[in-house]
Amino acid sequence: MLRVDPQQRRRLEEIIRNLGDRIEEARVNGWLGEVQGLQISLEAARNKLSSLDRLTRNRSRTPVTLGMPIIPGETR
Repeated sequence: MLRVDPQQRRRLEEIIRNLGDRIEEARVNGWLGEVQGLQISLEAARNKLSSLDRLTRNRSRTPVTLGMPIIPGETR
């Protein structure tokens, strides 16, 4: 799965708003198949936004030093 560039957050939010508008238009016009397809796209966009938020939160953590493994019988 590809990761979204954090700098593209605004664009992703814009896509989500646009999909909401398109869903409303499809409902008004009675395009039920189109509504269903757009809802799937909207859910996928929201999931990407959630994963972007998780990625951003996790990046602020400091790395954990695991050290070098000790292999029995090996001399240093």
